[in-house]
Amino acid sequence: MAKAERVSHFRENIVLYGALLANIGIAVAKFVASAFTGSSSMLTEGVHSLVDSGNQVLLLYGQAKAKKPSDTIHPFGYGRELYFWAFVVAILIFAIGAGVSVYEGWVHVGKPEPLRDPYMNYAVLAVAFLLEGTSWTIAVREFGRKRGSSSWWQSIRRSKDPAGFIVLFEDSAALVGLLFAAIGVWASHHYGNPRLDGIASIAIGLVLGGVAILLAREAKGLLIGESADGTLIRTVWRLLDGRPEITAVNHIRTIHTAPDAVFVAISADFADDLPMGQAESLIEEMESAMKQAVPELTSIYIRPEKRENAVVQSRPT
Repeated sequence: MAKAERVSHFRENIVLYGALLANIGIAVAKFVASAFTGSSSMLTEGVHSLVDSGNQVLLLYGQAKAKKPSDTIHPFGYGRELYFWAFVVAILIFAIGAGVSVYEGWVHVGKPEPLRDPYMNYAVLAVAFLLEGTSWTIAVREFGRKRGSSSWWQSIRRSKDPAGFIVLFEDSAALVGLLFAAIGVWASHHYGNPRLDGIASIAIGLVLGGVAILLAREAKGLLIGESADGTLIRTVWRLLDGRPEITAVNHIRTIHTAPDAVFVAISADFADDLPMGQAESLIEEMESAMKQAVPELTSIYIRPEKRENAVVQSRPT
């Protein structure tokens, strides 16, 4: 990979790389602090950061695999492989992140360890909060730049690029987890009850479990196949309506084959007196016009079909 390509790749994935570097450093610091202080919530937070680091690696791997060109086995390319790895990430957060957190907390509540000096925990938590906050700020800025006028929740639901919103959710959960860990360490020493640290660990696990379920739901929708944004469909419909040779557009069906790649299938009623040769040229012209107007359209299928024999879809408003 040339230097310019490496720089471009890093810029395109700055959210993932920023989160990866932050989580690796944080995980090491948390495990060291846990070993010296015996804190259950710190050990839980270390596992959390380690899982997050692995998740970023998986998403980067999925992005690389998704860019493979199409072949005879996968004629529409490998773009949806990213969606598969996004689903794996959600499962890992639930199974490892949330599972280990709840288990460790439960064990610590049942057999609490003696209290030790908490100041190392506080120092590590402060550094972790700074690094996680930086990663979260990058994720928020990048996602906010792409969402336009839509609300945050609408943008997350409509987003076809899981890397952005997964890091956003992970970092948000990490900040909440750090807050719970800090409360757990403080409360354990303030009240002289080490079981409170275990309860904080369980609370962190429940937060991770909720985030994992939400991410799995979004990743499942992408993996099954979601239609393109309504704006894209309206643009295609408008281009077809502008052709006098087409008497009616029956339906337009779309599906994302990758975050930036859309397959569109069109059923249209052509004028009865249109010669076959002219129809072929017209379809080529329409495909060129659509790809120029909407670069995300990587595959276009246009089927001439009488309106009375077609499944008719209402034009989107």
